[in-house]
Amino acid sequence: MRAFAARWWPRTLRGRLSLVALTTATILMVILTVAFNTVVRRHLQHQADDELRTRAAAVAATVVTDGSRVRVLETPGEELLDTNVWIYSGGRLLEKPSSATATSPLTRAAGRLVARGARHCVTVHGHDEVRLCSRPVPGGKGAATVVTALDLSPYRGSADTMLFASLALDAAMLACTYALTRLAVGRALRPVRSMTEHATQWSAIASQERFGAVTRPTELAQLGGSLDALLDRIRALLRHEQQLTRELSHELRNPLARIIAELDWWGARPRSDADTKATHAAIADAAQSMRTICDTLLDEARDSAATAPGTADVLPVLHRLVDRLGPTKASVEVVVTAGDARLSAGVPDALLERIVSPLLDNALRHARTRVEILARARPGGVRIEVGDDGPGVPASFAAQLFQPGRRADPGDGHGGAGLGLPLARRLARSAGGEVDHDGRRTRGATFVVTLPAG
Repeated sequence: MRAFAARWWPRTLRGRLSLVALTTATILMVILTVAFNTVVRRHLQHQADDELRTRAAAVAATVVTDGSRVRVLETPGEELLDTNVWIYSGGRLLEKPSSATATSPLTRAAGRLVARGARHCVTVHGHDEVRLCSRPVPGGKGAATVVTALDLSPYRGSADTMLFASLALDAAMLACTYALTRLAVGRALRPVRSMTEHATQWSAIASQERFGAVTRPTELAQLGGSLDALLDRIRALLRHEQQLTRELSHELRNPLARIIAELDWWGARPRSDADTKATHAAIADAAQSMRTICDTLLDEARDSAATAPGTADVLPVLHRLVDRLGPTKASVEVVVTAGDARLSAGVPDALLERIVSPLLDNALRHARTRVEILARARPGGVRIEVGDDGPGVPASFAAQLFQPGRRADPGDGHGGAGLGLPLARRLARSAGGEVDHDGRRTRGATFVVTLPAG
């Protein structure tokens, strides 16, 4: 059943709205047709009853009940009056139509009406439908009753004609409703189709065109606003991607040019073993720099796609990061303190490591003798400060700290591609936190991580 419905259910919004309108109109037409034809049939029956009562009153005027016996007066045109008329005296039949017998269904139905007394009407169903109505004749000692009959075929024919006409009208109305609905919905959806095509084209070429520049109906204006916001986001992402590509191209070009220069210098003329080792060391250093850049990008992509909610114990994560530093960082003292040993952040352990690790690497790179990591609670979250006793951040470079690929002094002898700080901030923001530089420190540099509480 579901497969059948799915097969015949329209796939387009235009078809679905047209089908819904057709179904609604059909239900409404059926209800109106049934109600209309019921009223028509009742009205025709009332007309038939009125005619029977009028004829019965005319016949009753010829019946005399003054004496002990009921008499029927002879009047001109009585043949017309006697047509389909039964006259009873009490329960005894005095007169009947010439075409009816004493045992015919109509005569028996007339006798039953007389036995019931008062005024009643009944329909006899046979080869033809016949309506019978009784009328007692008042006055005198004798009890007389007049029963008149009327063939309902003309009335039923009129009712059937009205039914067929209403059904034909319903069919025509439904066809017009379906056609007009498809036409109206098609015209109403034409701007939506046009907006969809424009949105696809503009998003592909990063166009500056927007839907808000054109006056539209309220619903389409809201849709246009949503599409404009989506196009703005796409353009911002493309702009960010282009900027990051340029910066990465610049960062990768430097170590690659160094490798090429070392190889050219080494191959220009025979070199000593010392020169060869120096060349190998320079190439290895440049290759390591390129690897660092690529690893940073891969880590960012992986961590950005897996920022699932979780809870991390802050102090164990910080100690784990310090333990991984190894002997190359032995000349710098790293101190970790926490206001509460049970301090927790509302991020997974791996994400907390990826946020703090670039800040710690940056501090170790510039520190002279000491790096301090301080973690404490703050209203609604956790605050982690990573500070060093190095030269600090130049005031002229503070605004560019978190721009990818930017370094305060590329020739300071320290490695790095200028991507660690932007990566830390991006990961922190993905978890509802932030990474900022504390410019109030007069000695060294301090970076502050704020994260939601666990």
